[in-house]
Amino acid sequence: MLEVEHVRRSFGQVEATRDVSFRVPQGTTFGLLGPNGAGKTTTMRMILGIVPPDAGEIRWAGSPIGTESRRRFGYLPEERGLYAKMRVREHVIYFARLHGLTAADAAARAQRWLEDLQLVDNADRACGELSKGNQQKVQVACAAVHEPEMLVLDEPFAGLDPMNAEMLMGTLVRLRRAGTTLVLSSHQLWQLESLCDAFCIIAAGETRAAGTLTELRAGWPTATIVVAPPTDASRRILLGLKGAKPLASPTADGTLRVQVSAEIEPAALLRDLVAAGTVNRFERVEASLDDIYRRAVAVKETAAG
Repeated sequence: MLEVEHVRRSFGQVEATRDVSFRVPQGTTFGLLGPNGAGKTTTMRMILGIVPPDAGEIRWAGSPIGTESRRRFGYLPEERGLYAKMRVREHVIYFARLHGLTAADAAARAQRWLEDLQLVDNADRACGELSKGNQQKVQVACAAVHEPEMLVLDEPFAGLDPMNAEMLMGTLVRLRRAGTTLVLSSHQLWQLESLCDAFCIIAAGETRAAGTLTELRAGWPTATIVVAPPTDASRRILLGLKGAKPLASPTADGTLRVQVSAEIEPAALLRDLVAAGTVNRFERVEASLDDIYRRAVAVKETAAG
């Protein structure tokens, strides 16, 4: 298990993180979320020992993370760091060798990753000649070629088109099934919602919410009611509900969407709407990760205002 407890890190007068805590069970996939400047990359670098925390503790399998455990980790940074003139196959083999693999094992694993990420046709090209998407795939191969116990990925989907993003999603699922612990940061919340077992939302350098999607929904209890056709009567009924907040008026697809308290009883609400007029569509939608993220990030700013 990865344990991050109340870590804090400053760079001069800039407080990058002030109080970040979460736990990641071994063999699971974890999403580290937050706006730009929230402290996600700094937290990842502290986990990997690139920068030490000023306060707090980080443990892997119950022990502080040291040189030996770090050798068993993999890291995909947000910034590209490929050697532009080195050929793709040589690059992946080079990183495998840095992690202690023999020449034969490094070559065999590099070939598997080139095949998995559909890079075989580019294997003998210089990395600097590749598209941004293919460069990103080379970096993924370099980060994972040694089969790390934990793989930390900062914006892994950056630069990938939809097909390559889907391919990487499948690769990450296979790594998790093989027992690799995955810690990911991404602004593509819909991808993380389907991929991750649990999440931590960071804003202004501190943890705002953490847990599985079910636990996050319990902590931020809302739902969205979708009604069509939108009428004055349905609008009055919905906006009179507890915690009601219009999300669109109406949306492009001709529906009325209102955020309400999760405690609202759908059956009783539907009866009221039908009594007030025609209802062709009625749906109660659980809060998405994006919904919870937006509320968690904004909560203190809203309170301060």
